[in-house]
Order: sequence, then C-alpha cells, then structure tokens
Amino acid sequence: MILGPKDLLKLVKTKKLVEGLSERELTNPEGAGFDLRLGEVYSISGNAFLGETHRKTADIKLVAQYRHIKKISDRIKKSDIKTQKIEIKPGDFFLVKTIESVNMPQNLTASITPRSTTYRSGLFLRTGNVQPGYCGGLIFGLKNEGPITVEIEMGARFVHIQFSQVKGGGNMYRGQWQGGRVTARKKEKQV
Repeated sequence: MILGPKDLLKLVKTKKLVEGLSERELTNPEGAGFDLRLGEVYSISGNAFLGETHRKTADIKLVAQYRHIKKISDRIKKSDIKTQKIEIKPGDFFLVKTIESVNMPQNLTASITPRSTTYRSGLFLRTGNVQPGYCGGLIFGLKNEGPITVEIEMGARFVHIQFSQVKGGGNMYRGQWQGGRVTARKKEKQV
C-alpha cells in the first residue's frame, strides 16, 4: 500500500522520514509522495569493477552544487538560494544527488520516478528502490537521451518519491552506501 501525504507528513514531523523538504512539499505536496530537488551533480571518469565479492565505482568530480547561505528549521528559504544552472548535452551522463535525505524505518520502502517534465525534456533517470533502514541522501544516474541540450537549475524539482509499506517482514539495509556516499574510493569487499 502506498502512503499518502497526510501520513507522510506525520512521519516527516515525528520520525524525520525525509529531511530538507521544500516549503511546497511541507505545506501542499502533490500526488502520493514528495517531489525532490537537484542538489549535486557529479561527472564520472576512470574505470569501475563489479565483481562477485568486491566492487570499485568510477572516480567522481563535483560539477555543480545547490548553494544556500543558511538553514532555518531544516527549511531552506528561497531568498537564501544562489541560483546555479548546469547544461546537460545529448549523451551526457552524470551522477546526481538530491537536496533531501531520507531515514527509512523497517516497515517502509520507497520508489523513485522522474517527474514528467524531466523525461519530456529528454533527461532519463536511472533510479532504484530505497531499502528499509537506509539513511542518507539519494543518488541516481541522469542521462540526456534526447537530441537537445537541457539547462536545469540546481534546486529544481526533478524526481518524485513514493513510500510503500513492507508486509511480511523485511531486512534493514546494511550496505556500504549508507549515509549517501556517492562513490567508493578503492575496491571494497561487499557486505
């Protein structure tokens, strides 16, 4: 069962389910979840290795970051934002991170989907499921698969997160990406 905004907002206040939500999402969320905003953009380089027991992800370089001067009660005021944009050319691939972070309880999982204006512009996201027990920022792959260059402001709403109940038990996330880390600095043994 997908949780609606009324229940989600209670969990935001009592359990910090999602931290850093915009004023819009805290007062008038749309649909059955929250829109999340673009916080960081990274290019990748080097090489990667995905083995049976060990893994090494690509090297990263921060390309753009959402900037704000001060944070008041976990709400970022629009007047404090320094606007920054990034151009994404056809074929470009980036790792992107949301401004918001999550604190997933054992009885919830979350799915991430692009907002329709994201893919209507030619941008496609490579997302996954957010496991029970995961805490931290959310990182996805973003690729311009369209024929035009797309300019996107840092802080723009670009994905939607929906939360579902886990019935019949579930295990807490115990992976190495806890906390929202973007890459592994060296080859690591998998947990």
